Amino acid sequence: WLVIDRKVYDVSKFSKRHPGGSRVISHYAGQDATDAFVAFHNDKALVKKYLRSLLIGELAPDQPSFESNKKKSLLEDFRELRCNIEKMGLLRPNYFFFFLIFLHLLVLEAASWLVLWYFGTSLVPFVAGMAFFTTAQIQMGWFQHDLGHCSVFRKPRWNHLLQTVVINMLKGLPASWWNHLHNQHHAKPNCFRKDPDLNMHPLLFSLGKTLSVEVWKSRLHDRKIECDIPTYIKYNI
Repeated sequence: WLVIDRKVYDVSKFSKRHPGGSRVISHYAGQDATDAFVAFHNDKALVKKYLRSLLIGELAPDQPSFESNKKKSLLEDFRELRCNIEKMGLLRPNYFFFFLIFLHLLVLEAASWLVLWYFGTSLVPFVAGMAFFTTAQIQMGWFQHDLGHCSVFRKPRWNHLLQTVVINMLKGLPASWWNHLHNQHHAKPNCFRKDPDLNMHPLLFSLGKTLSVEVWKSRLHDRKIECDIPTYIKYNI
């Protein structure tokens, strides 16, 4: 069960068919998922049609609609900020800008190979080609990041299609793997055992395991409850 706009939904079965993956939605079991729902779904009217069949009740009037470890005033400020950003149109993409981004990535990628093909593999051409190629690969990572967030085109299918071209074909990485991990990261940023970016240890980050465990323990001590225990949900059927 999870809460969206003070309404309680049973997503036990739906989580297996959730387009964003079952793990992302299960991270909010027993918690308020309003802000994550707003952030992850562009066409909220369409998604809410599917929510109707999952509705089982709503929070009692005396129950808060936010987690106990969050400050209400700060949460309200962030929601007001998002509304202002949407009204200002800052979330609307500039297609010409992204076209230039994609074009200059292709030019840099081609230049890296053309330098070696024309000048040979001596030191100077190799370093120049490596600079072009490295710059292109780094920028491709950020470009596919925006595509993975469905921030470029209105239709998610178009975003995922171009993302597949950029990350699968030009970078050699699976888009499905990246989306699976990155969606969880934004659903529960810096939350131990839920954010995959904190689980890439000890091989990649020798100090990561010790640090993240200590932070996790300190938070549990402060809250005196487990993250996933639905202590505050009381509903009226």
